[in-house]
Amino acid sequence: MPRYKVTVAYDGTKFAGFQSQPNQRTVQGTIETALTKMNKGEFIRVYGSGRTDSGVHALGQVIHFDYPSEIPARNMLLALNSLMPLDIEVVDSEIAEPDFHAQFNTIAKCYQYRVSRGRFTDPFKRLYTGHYPYALNQQRIETALQDLLGEHDFTSFAASGGVIKNKVRTIYRATVEFDEQHDEVIFEFVGNGFLYNMVRILVATLLEIGNGRRAEHDFLRLFEVKDRQQARGTAPASGLYLKKVYYPGEEKDVQKISLI
Repeated sequence: MPRYKVTVAYDGTKFAGFQSQPNQRTVQGTIETALTKMNKGEFIRVYGSGRTDSGVHALGQVIHFDYPSEIPARNMLLALNSLMPLDIEVVDSEIAEPDFHAQFNTIAKCYQYRVSRGRFTDPFKRLYTGHYPYALNQQRIETALQDLLGEHDFTSFAASGGVIKNKVRTIYRATVEFDEQHDEVIFEFVGNGFLYNMVRILVATLLEIGNGRRAEHDFLRLFEVKDRQQARGTAPASGLYLKKVYYPGEEKDVQKISLI
C-alpha cells in the first residue's frame, strides 16, 4: 500500500488535542473518519509527528497513513480537504517512502508562541494568543534566550503529566520578535525535541524575566535545580503553534537555523 505524508494546519480551539480519545473531537480522529469514509468504511489509521494539546494550533503538523489504493498526491489533498471541517486544512500531500514515519523520523521541530500585549484581553485574539499586559524589556528576554541554546536538561520545564524519563534536549534556535504593529510578542523555538508543555513553560519564564521578576540568567539556575516547581508558570495553550516539522534530507535547513 502507498504511504502518504500529509501536512495539515488546524485551529485547535475546538479540538481536545491531536490524539484520538473516546467521545472527544480530536484532529487525528477527524482525519481518520474522513479517510475511512473515502475507503468505503474500512478504517485507516493516522500517525502524527507528535501530540498537540487541547487549544494548541498547528501550521505544519505532519501525519502519515497507508492507503489501499494509489491516488495521486494532489488528488489526495483535494479529496481530504473536501471532507475536512473548517478548522482543519490539508496544506501538502506527497507519497512517501514505505518506511517513512511521521513521528520516529523527525529530526527537529519549530514551535511559535504569540503573546498579546494589550492592557485588556482582545476578544478577537483570545483564542490565538497568550496575554501579558505588563512591562517587558526586550534586551533581558534576548539575553535569556541565548542561555537556552545548546543541549540542556529541561526537567524544570517539563509538566508533571509527562512520562518521558530523559529530559535532555537540544535547542538550535530561540528568538523573540516585538511586533509593535500588532502589539504582540512572538517567540520561536527550534529543537530536536520538546517535552510535554515545555514551550509554554519556557514562555512563562521568559515573560517573568522580561518583566524583571527573575534574573536574566535564571535559566542556568533552573537547569541545575531540576525542579518544576521553581519554574512555576505555564503560558496558555491558545498562543502555541506547531509551525514546522523537519525530517531527514532537511538537515541543512536546521543547520541554517542554528546559525541565525
